[in-house]
Amino acid sequence: MDTSTHIVMGIGLTGLAAVDPALAHHPATSDALIFGTIIGSVIPDIDTVLKMKDNANYIRHHRGITHSLPATLLWPLIITAAAAWLFPHANSFHVWIWTFLAVFLHVFVDIFNAYGTQAVRPLSYRWVAFGIISIFDPFIFSLHVAGFIAWYLLGHSGGIFLIVYGVLVLYYLMRTFQHHQAVMSVKTKFPDVQAVFLSPTFKWRQYHMAARSNHELLVGEVKDKQVRLIDTFVQHPLPSIEAVGVAKQDKNIRAFLSFSPIYRWQMTEKNGFTEVRFIDLRYLSKGHYPFVAIAWVDSSHHIMSSYTGWVYSEEKLRKKLILSLTDY
Repeated sequence: MDTSTHIVMGIGLTGLAAVDPALAHHPATSDALIFGTIIGSVIPDIDTVLKMKDNANYIRHHRGITHSLPATLLWPLIITAAAAWLFPHANSFHVWIWTFLAVFLHVFVDIFNAYGTQAVRPLSYRWVAFGIISIFDPFIFSLHVAGFIAWYLLGHSGGIFLIVYGVLVLYYLMRTFQHHQAVMSVKTKFPDVQAVFLSPTFKWRQYHMAARSNHELLVGEVKDKQVRLIDTFVQHPLPSIEAVGVAKQDKNIRAFLSFSPIYRWQMTEKNGFTEVRFIDLRYLSKGHYPFVAIAWVDSSHHIMSSYTGWVYSEEKLRKKLILSLTDY
C-alpha cells in the first residue's frame, strides 16, 4: 500500500489498542504504544531510500529484505527497544505485541496489490503479489478517516476500530472473491491460458489483465466478469546471441527480469549498436506500456547504456539513455 494508507493503519491500530487492559491508567505504555504502532506501520518501507541510488536497486530490492520473515520479526524488537529507552516505565511486552501487529499488517496488506513483496524470504525469493487491492484504495483510506472522526466525536476508540477492522476483513474477502471470479472469466474465455496477472483499478470489479497462454501473451481488461482483449503478442523465446546474453547481465535488465512475471521483448539493430528492450505487460495505460528495461549493446558486445523504470514517451526514454552513456 502507499505510505498514507500505512500511516492511517498505524493510527487505527493505536485506537484499537484501547481494548488492551494493560493500557488502562498507564500513560507511559500508551505513549510507547503510539510510538511503536506508527513507526512499525511504516518502517518496512525504509528501503525506499534505495531510489536515491538508482532505479535498478530500487526495483530489485524494494519490499524485499525489509519485508521478509526475519525482518518482520526483527523490526518489532528494534522498535520496542527504542520505545523502552524513550519510555522506561512502559510495559515493553504489550508494546512489542502491538508493534509486531503493525509490522505484520504492513507486510500482509502489501501482498494483496500487484507489486507484492518478498514476504516469505528466505524460504523463497519469489514475489508474492495477489493483485487484489490497489496500491491506494479509497475505501480503505476513507474507512479509517471515518473511524478517526467517530473516535473524535464519540470516544471509545477500541470499539470503533473493532468495527473498522471487522469491515476491512469482510472487504478483503469480497475483493478476493471478485478477483477469483475475474481470473475464472479469463480462463473460461481462453482455455489454454497458463497464468493470469490482474492489476486492480479503483473500480471494484474492473482489472487490467495480462495472461500467458501456450503460444501467446494476452493483454486486456476484465470488467464485471466480461473480458475485453486489447493486445496479443506471439511468444517467441529470446534468441541465443551474444548481444542478448550481454544485455541480460546488465544491472537494469537483471532488476527488471527479477521483478516482472510477464513481459515481451524486442530487439532492434540501430546505427552501430543493438537495442534490447523488455516490456512489462501488466501496466498498459492509454495504449502505452510504461514499465520497461532497455540496454544498448555496441558491436564489441559491451553495454553502452541501459535503463529500467517508468517512462511515458520515447523521447524521454531516449534522453535518459543518452544521459546514462557517461556511466559506462
